Parts: sequence; structure tokens; C-alpha cells
Amino acid sequence: MFCKFKMKDTNEGKGADMIRKAQEKDESAILQLLCELEETQFSKERFHELYLYDLKDERHACFVYEENDQISGMIHLQRLHPWHHHNEVMEIMELIVDQDARSSGIGHQLFTYAQQYAKEKGCEQIELATNQRRKRAHAFYERQGMLQSHYSYTKKL
Repeated sequence: MFCKFKMKDTNEGKGADMIRKAQEKDESAILQLLCELEETQFSKERFHELYLYDLKDERHACFVYEENDQISGMIHLQRLHPWHHHNEVMEIMELIVDQDARSSGIGHQLFTYAQQYAKEKGCEQIELATNQRRKRAHAFYERQGMLQSHYSYTKKL
């Protein structure tokens, strides 16, 4: 079952704004958002493999914000069952809003949708890691009620 999240129709007569489950047809728009966020180009072939795999994996969920038949944002989630938790945890793998649509409420709507989805899946919390240089993202997540409670470490292999 998917979240029952109603979007306001702000485009009378045009395509309604909505959050929906990502589909195969959204692949290039999502890849474009990822490249924009990371300021790099990713292999289309490798992304294609990963994207199709995750669309079929029940532990992954990807939702897009669509307005006027254009993808303006996306959120990619993964359900985890860490041994140190009694219940599952939902991790936000990516939450991206197109640069031209930031500060318009799309990120908040995607986050709210993900939070409800995680509750429906029985998760006890939602968590994420974000790059230290993304100060605006940190402020955004704090406005959503998230707390910085962990450190994340990486090592290139």
C-alpha cells in the first residue's frame, strides 16, 4: 500500500502536481537530477543497471515529484534492519530537488511523503547521511525535525 498523500492542484487545466512511485520512464530525469546534485556525469549504462535493480527490490522505493509532466524532485529510500534496532529503519539515500525548483516546498513534500511511507512500512525512524559541504541541506533536514546524532565516515577503496 502506498501513502495516501494528496497534492494540491496548483495548475488548473494543466497536469496536476503529484508525488508518485518512480517508473522506468523516469530514469533519465532522475539521472539528470543526480548529476546536477553531484556536479558530475555518471555512466548511463551503470545507472541503468542500478536503477532497474532497485525498482524491483522491495527494500528500495523511489518517488518523484512531477509538475507539468516534468520531474522536479525525487527521493530514494532503502529499508534497513540494523541489528542494534528492534525495528526497521528507513534511510534516505537521495533527496534531490531541481535547482530551479528549490525553496518551493517540493523537498518538504517529498520528505513528508517518505516519513509517512516509512511509518506504513513499520519503520521506527528515518535517517540519512549528507555531505558536510551541503549546508543548505543540513538546515533543511533540521527544519524537518531531524537531529544530527551520528557521525558518518567513508574511505575510498
